[in-house]
Amino acid sequence: MADTRVNESGCSSKHRDSHLGISAQQFIQSELASPVGLIQILGSSKNSLGEKMRYFLAFILTTLLLLSGCSEPINHDTNVGRLHRAYVDTARTNWANDGPRPLSATVWYPAAPGSVESEWQVGVFRFGRNALDAPFADDQRRPLIVLSHGTGGSAAQLSWLAENLVTAGFLVAAVNHHGNTAAEDRSWPQGFVLPAERARDLTVLIDKLLADKELAPHIDPSRIGASGFSIGGYSVLAAVGVHLTFADRQLRCKDDVDNPVCILPPEAGFSEADVQALATSDTTFKAAVIRDNQTVSDRRILAAYVIAPAFVSLLDKQELSSIHVPVRFALAEEDKQILFSNTLSTIKEDLPNASMITAPNAGHYAFLAPCSFRGKIFMSALCKDSNQMDRIDLHDRIGRDAAKFFTTHLQP
Repeated sequence: MADTRVNESGCSSKHRDSHLGISAQQFIQSELASPVGLIQILGSSKNSLGEKMRYFLAFILTTLLLLSGCSEPINHDTNVGRLHRAYVDTARTNWANDGPRPLSATVWYPAAPGSVESEWQVGVFRFGRNALDAPFADDQRRPLIVLSHGTGGSAAQLSWLAENLVTAGFLVAAVNHHGNTAAEDRSWPQGFVLPAERARDLTVLIDKLLADKELAPHIDPSRIGASGFSIGGYSVLAAVGVHLTFADRQLRCKDDVDNPVCILPPEAGFSEADVQALATSDTTFKAAVIRDNQTVSDRRILAAYVIAPAFVSLLDKQELSSIHVPVRFALAEEDKQILFSNTLSTIKEDLPNASMITAPNAGHYAFLAPCSFRGKIFMSALCKDSNQMDRIDLHDRIGRDAAKFFTTHLQP
């Protein structure tokens, strides 16, 4: 197994407040950086006027620094276009059982020179710079990479990866996984606990793209890869041969109840009892469980780049050995959501031919899109990173690593 470790770097070491003796990044990672923390400092009788003024100035200066400096995304050399598609899968119903399964997709591609790019931001998340509905740069057929987002996320969350891949010459498409995406008005328990349906989304997405009269001429159907994050990482593994059924996962989690991948995430909004009730009463759930007994494996996908994948620690050697393509893993060494050490040992023992890159000081959510300053303050669980790493720098390094991997394994 070829292992690589992302070099530790980031803008934090370059911006240091001489009075506090800590970097701006260290300050913003502390509880003092929040408005509540600042109010507590200013209102405390234990702090002198000089100390209060010092913290107040640090808060203001750090705010300005993050807004104007470290938080800026890295500019890409290629104009990146973005378009959207609203496909449907008529072979499966939506979770409400009143229509076909939606496959809302985002596509990124090299755009014509001079295309006007703009910042894409939704809420506290910053989804890079791109040119909406810009013309294509040329008529060249390019390798296709399909992406699968994490639980409760969206296609846009992997814009950082998509833009890096487009810069390297790929066409990239990501789907919002129905029932398990923030891009929809509501979530569905089925969408959270039946990841094989997400793998099927990737297969149908490829079908739709290759049948799309505007997009198909820009795709080389003989060069297709896939990448995903968290449960999206597992979805990609399922799309290239791994088969862990809903029933088997439930059984293994009974013996591994403390494993985070066996615990419903906070954003789920439902309980295991709700899941069990649906499994026996809901028509769409039962139909999906029947499908779940069949492997999804899509032979058109020729390489997989898997980021912090869920469920790997539950897999056995036989399940991992069924992977039929080159695979590279990107893991965060401080990942508490998938248990870094367990996942690492499973891969090394049961999939020795896989390559890997690890990121020191990074947690699971470091692979989410960069956040605004407001997000770092008010959504710290998703937006706040270690003071020893910079999220944008990590994204750039992982993005370039993924591009190199796919370039190697998707040769003409």
